[in-house]
Amino acid sequence: MTEDTERHAMKMAKKKAARDKIMATKTDQKGLIIVHTGKGKGKSSAAFGMIFRCIAHDMKCAVVQFIKGGMSTGERDLILSRFTDICDFHTMGEGFTWETQDKTRDTEMAQAAWAKAKDLIRDESNTMVLLDEINIAIRYDYVSIAEVVEFLATEKPPMTHVVLTGRNAHIDLIEIADLVTEMELVKHPFRSGIKAQIGVEY
Repeated sequence: MTEDTERHAMKMAKKKAARDKIMATKTDQKGLIIVHTGKGKGKSSAAFGMIFRCIAHDMKCAVVQFIKGGMSTGERDLILSRFTDICDFHTMGEGFTWETQDKTRDTEMAQAAWAKAKDLIRDESNTMVLLDEINIAIRYDYVSIAEVVEFLATEKPPMTHVVLTGRNAHIDLIEIADLVTEMELVKHPFRSGIKAQIGVEY
């Protein structure tokens, strides 16, 4: 073993010992409130990654889509074709707000989505519930942030994970969340004239 590799091995052994010591103190478990926000791509994609992890572990889960309409997406099609026994999937929106241009209708649909979301979260058999694009519905006042925060604080079962996605997450939601990730936009192909592509965006 060379001096360089020996030094590296000693450094890594020290790092592992420190890490093991930290990990030994992490013994608690709880249902997390998880927020994916920011202008960058990947908020829903990351959330669906967790949903598919639940499916792979045979853990019951659910998805409520607040804004996206009934367009075909890879995640939606895969779940509806193969995993409806373990993942309850509800597309409640009718498309992005700039497409519908009908605030009354959008509010009604968002309220229906929120009612469905509450039922799914209250069901303790669901390990995880994804509220896709709910941050948009909150931003446009289709759903009350005060009601969302109060419900999550008082009615979410202790071991249920709830994931909330969408740009511009409300500060009150960020305050009560256990895990918040902000996706930062560095570069996007849309700015170069490239449209959304199958397998990447949907």
